[in-house]
Amino acid sequence: MSEIKLIVGLNNPGNEYKDTRHNAGKWVIDALLDTFGGHLKAEKKFFGEVGEITINGHRVRILCPTTFMNLSGKAVEPMLKFYNIQPEQMLVIHDEMAIEPGTCRLKFGGGHAGHNGLKDIHRFAGDKYWRLRVGIGHPGDKAKVTGHVLGRPTEAERKLNAQAVDKAVKGIEDIFKLGLEKTMTSFNQK
Repeated sequence: MSEIKLIVGLNNPGNEYKDTRHNAGKWVIDALLDTFGGHLKAEKKFFGEVGEITINGHRVRILCPTTFMNLSGKAVEPMLKFYNIQPEQMLVIHDEMAIEPGTCRLKFGGGHAGHNGLKDIHRFAGDKYWRLRVGIGHPGDKAKVTGHVLGRPTEAERKLNAQAVDKAVKGIEDIFKLGLEKTMTSFNQK
């Protein structure tokens, strides 16, 4: 079935960033923990909060870096090394401006598209890992990107984001039931 051994939810630490669009990865992690009964605890050697959950009989590690987004690889690298996890056994959940709120997509490999968290992970792990991209939409102007990703979603976007988080949790559950390829095919068509 699934080869995923580590799920990483990208985010910025601190309450001031908690509800911002850039923390979409953490939104999904929180929902996974609620659904599968897990919790996170701070672990300094991994520069993050870590935990474990069991999905469809498969134990999977969870990591939410406590570094800022542009240092996400600093947390990912020691987790991969310590637990001998290959990059292709990792699923990184992150915000994605190229897709609209309420939408999420599963993919393997590829570039970082300017996403600072992915860019830093690429430095340590290369680009051959799984990503679950949670849509936050583009502000329409390159000069507004930073304010957009670090801003809070509108009320309408929050409703769409809740739908995307629900879809993401269901998709992750399907990964452990159906496998990555079958899930990607059906997940990306919905």
